[in-house]
Amino acid sequence: MTAKDPALTALASGWAALSLLHGRIDSHIERALQSRHDLSVREYSLLEVLSRQHDGDGGHLQMKQVADAVVLSQSATTRLVTRLEDRGLLARYLCPTDRRGIYTNVSEAGLALLAEARPTHDAALREALDQAEQHPELARLVETVRALDGPADQR
Repeated sequence: MTAKDPALTALASGWAALSLLHGRIDSHIERALQSRHDLSVREYSLLEVLSRQHDGDGGHLQMKQVADAVVLSQSATTRLVTRLEDRGLLARYLCPTDRRGIYTNVSEAGLALLAEARPTHDAALREALDQAEQHPELARLVETVRALDGPADQR
């Protein structure tokens, strides 16, 4: 493939559209969460990921798994955990079976904030998708994202 190859050009155009859609959605959700709940998208994502942990086998995530889930480096994830812990939204404790392991759980205050912020997040996501759908270069991507949620009659 060369730089003028139509397949490569189409692939690059698709990637640019996907990147644009992600940026628009991320920015829209960020503004909504910041203004109403003093949360960033990353903070919301971290609370969401950690809220799904459980005490059964494989129920707690290692920091690398958390970092992968919120698409941050391990050091950035650790700093994010520390910030939310300082706000009382997370708590760390030692693994009961391996004293070297440290778990991070969402506190009651964190769960309450997450429950309060979830409708804002979801509404902002829907708004961002509705706005993006008005742009021809993004409409097919929006349709694909919505299809991931299942048939329209089940939404």
